Amino acid sequence: MPDLTGPDPAATDSLTAQGVFFDGRSSRDHPATLLLDGDQVRVRLGAQAEHHWRADQVTLEAALPGVRRSLSFPDGSRFETPDDAAIRAWEQRHGRNRLLGGVRRLESSWGTALGAVAVTGAVLWAFVTFGVPALARQAAAVTPVGVLATFDRETLQVLEGQNLIGPSELSAARQAQLQAALRDVSGWAGGPYGYRLLLRDGEPAGSSGLGANAFALPNGTVVMTDQLVALARSDRELVGVLAHEAGHVTQRHGLASVYQALGLSLIVTALTGDIVSATTFAAAVPVALVQGGYSRAAETQSDEVAARFMLERYRTTRPLQAILARLEAQDGGPGGVPDLLGTHPGTDARIEHLKQLEDAAR
Repeated sequence: MPDLTGPDPAATDSLTAQGVFFDGRSSRDHPATLLLDGDQVRVRLGAQAEHHWRADQVTLEAALPGVRRSLSFPDGSRFETPDDAAIRAWEQRHGRNRLLGGVRRLESSWGTALGAVAVTGAVLWAFVTFGVPALARQAAAVTPVGVLATFDRETLQVLEGQNLIGPSELSAARQAQLQAALRDVSGWAGGPYGYRLLLRDGEPAGSSGLGANAFALPNGTVVMTDQLVALARSDRELVGVLAHEAGHVTQRHGLASVYQALGLSLIVTALTGDIVSATTFAAAVPVALVQGGYSRAAETQSDEVAARFMLERYRTTRPLQAILARLEAQDGGPGGVPDLLGTHPGTDARIEHLKQLEDAAR
């Protein structure tokens, strides 16, 4: 129960504020006067009564723009007032809400508010540009190998279900030659991956398929289309492609690109307030693998892996340069599937980089 006795607040440092009082038992408000005198807090209800508390018994809500200041008392009653100046002066005398007071001062300054928005935008940009890719690479690096096989299987089901690939029409002998080439490359690249080469028709339903293409899945499944084999003028060109794909596998570029794309989706989801379940996240992985692409850094890194292999085997990177140029000449193919037909970096830049690597090795 409130103490209805106490000292007279008629002191030189007294503060008063007009407002309304709620007794904590009903929603009805009562016109009242708040008297702040040193460590004493009084609420006077006209000539009816006066409630009295010590300052340390009072809970003072932080200021919010456009909202009345509110003081809560131990018995559940509350006083509200629009007189922010009086409450702020009392806060300063008693050292109440200093941190929140500083926040309020920052919020009240247009310059500070705009600066805060700019800093927040810069931090968000840096996180999306550098933080998310770094986290995606770390997540890909620690993903268990046993999980990678699931990604390969699910992604192939998506490709086959959409008629993007079909059974290869290459002869068994030709397929055996290319399988041997992958064994050579994968033995050189190493790693705990389940390397295998799937030769497939890239246009089982016409030009809507993958066309001349090759790409690697996270667990070492490399898909190469009949159309790409037909485009090559030597097996060295195809070996260069396989070495490039092995680079994507060992560096886990595919999985990192998926994590990065899904990470950005989750950020957007968090900002918009929508909720994506873990089940939805897992189900989106195969589609992201099919539709995703590699970053400029990932393509360059895989080209460098292929260059090391080719320089070791053939002392030149020209076969890989040649098939890249030929792919470029046929207008880049259908796109939409990661790897050789990707546009980042451009083919000319990739060929030039391969030439530089070859020159540096001499």
